[in-house]
Amino acid sequence: MILPVLFLLQAQFQSPRLIESSGVAASRAHPGILWTHNDSGDGPYLYATDLEGRDLGFLLVPGAEANDWEDMALGPCPPPERAPTCVYLADTGDNPEFRPWVTVYAVPEPRPPIGPGDTLRTTAAPAVLRLRYPDGPHDVEAIYVSPRDSALYLVSKGRTGGIRLYRVGGAQWGGGGDEGEQRVATAALIQTLEIRPSIRTGRLATGAAMRPDGRLVAVRTYTEVYLFTAIAGGRLVPARERPCNIAAVERGGGGEAIDFLDDSTLVLTTEALQARAGTIHRLVCRSN
Repeated sequence: MILPVLFLLQAQFQSPRLIESSGVAASRAHPGILWTHNDSGDGPYLYATDLEGRDLGFLLVPGAEANDWEDMALGPCPPPERAPTCVYLADTGDNPEFRPWVTVYAVPEPRPPIGPGDTLRTTAAPAVLRLRYPDGPHDVEAIYVSPRDSALYLVSKGRTGGIRLYRVGGAQWGGGGDEGEQRVATAALIQTLEIRPSIRTGRLATGAAMRPDGRLVAVRTYTEVYLFTAIAGGRLVPARERPCNIAAVERGGGGEAIDFLDDSTLVLTTEALQARAGTIHRLVCRSN
């Protein structure tokens, strides 16, 4: 069995540019602001919205490439960046699983744009991490960042093998430079999560988030949310016996992103489907 959820709110994205929200992060520095980005097919843009889906504008991430952005997270910046909080952007999508390395960007969290007409703003230049996995290429659509030590965690989608958790320590960031000069870090395999992937049922990992206190991690698929407790070494143990059912909440599928709004409330976003704009859902997993 899977747990039901308490549906709290649904809204639609009002930005005509935002058609495939594949990552979401709830700002703590700017309460009420949600950061998001498109999947592949867009430039390196960071979009601002809120729980009502209002179009609050976008910012260019200078020097970044957007091959296949799949998730984002907020967390302490990697050294030597001195800003307290960074937005992490994961260019880690790899459907055919052939990319020899992938890229994650970290930019100090910017001030939100003032509205949809504010189109000339940019973020600070990003820190750049190029990484590979120790067991070969994977399609990765889910990341989160530890609030304790800025370690980056990546969750494979589960196209081949299990759904696996990887870690890259903050000290492994290369910090820019030409492509030929920058080293490629190797992520450490932490574990295979207790989620049995299934393409037929949509049980593939499409997003992840760590609660700001670092104790709880949510990993979502197209139809479920799994909650884990983070323990020593970055390992995850199930926090509940059963996942939370979101199939009825996100009718039509297309849901990829997740973040914590507070200790118990989650925000989920979906891509646009046919004539419907992408959606924002706020929900709480019920305990029974």
